[in-house]
Amino acid sequence: MIPRLTYQLSFPDPLRHTSEEGIVAYGGDLSPSRLMLAYRMGIFPWYSVNDPILWWSPNPRLILELDDFKLNRSLRKKIPQFEIRFDSAFSEVIRECATAPRRGQNGSWIVPEMIEAYENLHALGYAHSVETYQNGVLVGGLYGVSLGKVFCGESMFAKVSDASKVALAVLVEYLKRLEFDFIDCQVPTEHLKSLGAKEISRTVFLERLAKTSVVSSEETAWNLGNI
Repeated sequence: MIPRLTYQLSFPDPLRHTSEEGIVAYGGDLSPSRLMLAYRMGIFPWYSVNDPILWWSPNPRLILELDDFKLNRSLRKKIPQFEIRFDSAFSEVIRECATAPRRGQNGSWIVPEMIEAYENLHALGYAHSVETYQNGVLVGGLYGVSLGKVFCGESMFAKVSDASKVALAVLVEYLKRLEFDFIDCQVPTEHLKSLGAKEISRTVFLERLAKTSVVSSEETAWNLGNI
């Protein structure tokens, strides 16, 4: 049986208590303290409207090694066509991600409670966004959670061609300067694989995460002045 979370701030060990689909537990809340504990343990929330909160640790896990990102010549040429900003429109980005159409997917897992929860993480300095603009209009971007030297990507959107890819390309270069280890892409998709992401086992992922996800106020404070 899948464990039900109580008011206590804890999660089952994802190496010992995870369903075949990758569900670790259900219930609980989306408080900042619980969310950050989940990320430190390699767990993230993913559920639909009218469902209980489901907590996942999939196997295999998709990650992007920063040096493996495929920045081809065509994409490199497109970067100057956009104005790139960090953390200038977090709420707009997460809402655009929530309403962006997804092939083979009805509705969105970015439900109102999730939006509020990640806005709280953003206010605390843990969640960040990268935005792409053209002529002052937001046309693409992504958001995720910064955890020590790992960036946990959550979602991206694009209203014009390659707008989200450009945001990712700029993020990768920024994370390299900060000496981050990798980007957690969570669930395998062909789109992210085409950009250089790869699958690793849950065990390997958790081992790497444990070495790089120490959280402190200094590590979560991005030096955006150097972008």
